[in-house]
Amino acid sequence: MRLAIPHPIPYQGSKRRLATAILSYTANRKERRLVEPFAGSAAVTLAAAKSGLFSSYVLADALNPLVRLWEQILDKPSLLADTYSSLWHREQKKPIEAFYEIRTEFNADKEPAKLLYLLARCVKNAVRFNPRGEFNQSPDKRRCGTHPDTMKASLLKTHSLLAGKTTVHHADFMELIANAQNGDLFYLDPPYQGTSEGRDSRYISGVPRELLMEGLATLNRKGVPFVLSYDGYLGEKSYGSPLPSELAQRVLLDVGRSSQSTLNGKKDSTVESLYLSPLIEVEEYRSTYNLSDFSSQPILFA
Repeated sequence: MRLAIPHPIPYQGSKRRLATAILSYTANRKERRLVEPFAGSAAVTLAAAKSGLFSSYVLADALNPLVRLWEQILDKPSLLADTYSSLWHREQKKPIEAFYEIRTEFNADKEPAKLLYLLARCVKNAVRFNPRGEFNQSPDKRRCGTHPDTMKASLLKTHSLLAGKTTVHHADFMELIANAQNGDLFYLDPPYQGTSEGRDSRYISGVPRELLMEGLATLNRKGVPFVLSYDGYLGEKSYGSPLPSELAQRVLLDVGRSSQSTLNGKKDSTVESLYLSPLIEVEEYRSTYNLSDFSSQPILFA
């Protein structure tokens, strides 16, 4: 029986469900290092490592506690699991109250295990930060978060997949692009337009569209291929405008009905854009994977 891909860091917006379809466009590439500058839950990297698609991996993120969390997964997964377990059991003794205590502590000390607990326990696994950079999401009162035994198993499996072939960096994505080299393939999943602005931002920092386009142009000049998740649709609502076709080719991935729409009694589907480097021959990689039942092809936009 094929073992499931571990997913220790629950993160709203994670590409866990899309990873197979995303990686289908890299299947025949000869690049040996996968670079993920917006690591988050690293769903694509984990899926690639499970399939042995690359010999080494680079994870980076602008959120330092998240980077430190990945470092602990790679270096001390059992200690991280034990710390998470103590936090989880702490809340069982003081339901909800302990969540807010741990949240306050995290905002003061930025302890990575506390970030893992907060992500596993908060509403919709959705990270939220206030203008001061403090985590301000509330607890999900319908569930208790990932059980410590389940979390430990996932942490250990992730460690087994990535340890010894993965480096982790607290860095801006443009720094990684500047250091891109022959043999790299970049997977970029920056915050979508409109999700890192306003009073209650989803991400601690946004990415200006112009800067992202500059980064893609740099990768094109260097001859380094990339795959980018960037904008999309939920029903009739659009998240951002398409990027210029001279920078990348656009493919639409039908994710299926939105869980939030289902909760609201609606039938809106989510469609995500995938932008492919000009170095990737789209027709060669036209995938039979889909995101709902793995039977239909993504739609190519000219």
